[in-house]
Amino acid sequence: MNTTALIRPAWTPATIALMVIGFMVFWPLGFAMLAYIIWGDRLEGFKRDVNRATDGIFAGCRRGSDKAARWGHGSARTGNVAFDDWREKELERLAEERRKLDEMLTEFDDYARELRRAKDQEEFDRFMANRNKHTAPTTTDSADKPAPKRGKGTNLLDD
Repeated sequence: MNTTALIRPAWTPATIALMVIGFMVFWPLGFAMLAYIIWGDRLEGFKRDVNRATDGIFAGCRRGSDKAARWGHGSARTGNVAFDDWREKELERLAEERRKLDEMLTEFDDYARELRRAKDQEEFDRFMANRNKHTAPTTTDSADKPAPKRGKGTNLLDD
């Protein structure tokens, strides 16, 4: 008995007829059939790769849900009451430690932000002092010269 498929990725009369009919009905169907004829033998490897990738993704999700149940985020009880009580107390203690660490982190962030602000303020003040020093008229030169006469012709706008 012959087990080969009638529509396989090869140049058979059936695939050629389907390609021609595909072009006549709707041209993307013809191109899809042409692509299947040319690259269809690679579909098995592509399908295997896609299945392996999706299995890996969902296996990671399963591992994540197992960890969540194991660390008290689910309702996984072991059946040993003493162990479950101890685990709950430890998880509460760890949660309290986590809360303290988070508070310390926010305090440090506030401190670092204040340091950056103080440094920026100092740099800005230094810039403004240098700018004002360079743009201010020198008073030592004007003390030696007599004051200019006020009157017509001393100011350019008066002319």
